[in-house]
Amino acid sequence: MFTKILIANRGEIACRVMRSARALGYRTVAVFSEADRHAPHVSLADEAVLIGPAPVGQSYLRAEAILDACRKTGADAVHPGYGFLSENCTFADKCQAAGITFIGPPVNAIELMGSKRLSKIAMIEADVPCIPGYEGADQNEDTLIREARRIGFPVMIKASAGGGGRGMRLVFEDSELAEQIRTARSEATNAFGSGELIIEKALIEPRHIEIQVFADTHGNAVYLGERDCSIQRRHQKVVEEAPSPFVDEDLRQRMGKAAVQAALSCQYVGAGTVEFLVDRDRNFYFLEMNTRLQVEHPVTELVTGFDLVEWQIKVAAGQRLPVSQEEVKLRGHAIEVRLYAEDPATQFMPQTGQVYKWQPAQGVGVRIDDGIRTDQVISPHYDPMIAKVIAYGEDREEARRRLVRAVQDCQLFGVTNNQHFLANILQHPEFAAGHATTAFIGQHFVQDVSMQPPSPSQEVGALASLLFYHHQHRADAPHFNWWSANHSPWPCELACGNTTLELNLYSEGGQRFSISCNANATERTAARDETRKIDITVVTLTHETLRYELDGVQQTLNYLIKDRQLFLHRQGVTWTFQDKTHQPAEAAAGSASGVIKASMDGAIVNVLVNAGDTVRKGQTLVILEAMKMEHPLKADRDGTVERLQVKAGDQVKIRQVLVTLAPEDAHSATEATA
Repeated sequence: MFTKILIANRGEIACRVMRSARALGYRTVAVFSEADRHAPHVSLADEAVLIGPAPVGQSYLRAEAILDACRKTGADAVHPGYGFLSENCTFADKCQAAGITFIGPPVNAIELMGSKRLSKIAMIEADVPCIPGYEGADQNEDTLIREARRIGFPVMIKASAGGGGRGMRLVFEDSELAEQIRTARSEATNAFGSGELIIEKALIEPRHIEIQVFADTHGNAVYLGERDCSIQRRHQKVVEEAPSPFVDEDLRQRMGKAAVQAALSCQYVGAGTVEFLVDRDRNFYFLEMNTRLQVEHPVTELVTGFDLVEWQIKVAAGQRLPVSQEEVKLRGHAIEVRLYAEDPATQFMPQTGQVYKWQPAQGVGVRIDDGIRTDQVISPHYDPMIAKVIAYGEDREEARRRLVRAVQDCQLFGVTNNQHFLANILQHPEFAAGHATTAFIGQHFVQDVSMQPPSPSQEVGALASLLFYHHQHRADAPHFNWWSANHSPWPCELACGNTTLELNLYSEGGQRFSISCNANATERTAARDETRKIDITVVTLTHETLRYELDGVQQTLNYLIKDRQLFLHRQGVTWTFQDKTHQPAEAAAGSASGVIKASMDGAIVNVLVNAGDTVRKGQTLVILEAMKMEHPLKADRDGTVERLQVKAGDQVKIRQVLVTLAPEDAHSATEATA
């Protein structure tokens, strides 16, 4: 028996666990780092304990700090959430030794399934279908290269520990093999503390299907249907749904029985997910087993009607599973997307900064699992996922339609995110038809508009000028009637990404405005737009919403003016404008400046050059680690390393100068003079 549960995690999953724990009558305890002092999960808990500085190695990964928090608060159970220590067998063992219930599987099961190498060996012995590959103990680089060649390209290199796409590399050619093995090993070591790798034959364009299993301490085990997680980028899931549009009842039963067999073979207890790759002929192969709650568990909850966190807690307390396999019924359809602080236009680079506004969508069948609030700072120390947007429907199309609207209606200002990208995926004909595989993004989204910086139309620029005009007159002359006719133009110059708009606004009276717009922008925008006059009538205007009429149609635009920036949001697209009207002209910076800056806050993992080295455009100079991923920073031109201002282990800030390159001709001239 236990009465108080400490959640050894943060963000949306900590909030999610607390809601179910409180509904069951348990007291809850949060732990937090210095960076999370004002995070929502801290205030939601009955008690909260500071466990260290922002870096995870000094806070959320410190088992002793978490156990000490249990002692301070009297917590007699720990729910690990997902990530961090959720699949750490040493932590689970320490909880048990301290007399604290670990709400998760037994230590032996975590240890076995926490190793892709050992778990695959165990699944082969349990007659669970597995992908051909190498899972040997010899981790010598020469051995791995030899085995990859034996398997045949393409191959997938995988970190034996952990998940989330870290330490994974798809290799098509022998010439890439050695470098990709080293990169995967380095990333795995930094993320999971283990550089052990396995190699598998890469299946091209498979489906990624996973089965939710649950087992109790009385020998009962069930599967709760499947989830289709095929849409991925960098081997990280983007969209998840239940049930899969690809899986029929026969395949569901075969995979379900195999998943239960996998769980029973390691005396599993609690929630677990057995992941499979499925080819076009519906042959399935064991991928891995996650010994924890999954990020995508809400879609299973919505189609089964079960609260999986409630089940976890009850099973940990010794209770039997509440249903038998025959009583598990799937009803309707649910789809989930992951809202990330990342920039799809820069190869999904994680983003940091302050959340100026967060207003999640609402609606029938819509569920939002989040862990952020307005004014919170997104730091570089944690995973960039900030919320999950989920929708349920009686059928797949209703769920998809509801989710499109929900994604578009969420308002997130201040941090670049993947909202437009998600909405476009959900509206793509291939996804709507249920045909998407793991190759979907690579095949259909390389040139998608959501993968480019938002480029405003002249209409959007005109609306921005109108809001800047209103904001300035309200600030400068609060009693000024800005609706009055004023035929003298109000000029402004607005910048949005690569686009610069020159506008002149005229107030026609009666809430009517006329704006002339001239684009001076990138070739793409300039070719599309021409100077034109735009007539707008304001219907209503509040401090955050503009209702307007343009070309006989009324529409609504959400906005926010903060720190001299104007954020405009409409149907999933956010534009950020800066008023350049009174700023001095800036010299245009060359696209290849030779100044290599940090792409975000983070830690330097490796420096691959020395001062005086000659480098080529595209050569990796420095490797930056942030948000659990390694990011190579490359030379933007040929040249010579003139200044090296960083070393391995340094913590750096976004846009901090790391390396300065001198052009090759300048270096040659210096040598000739000498």
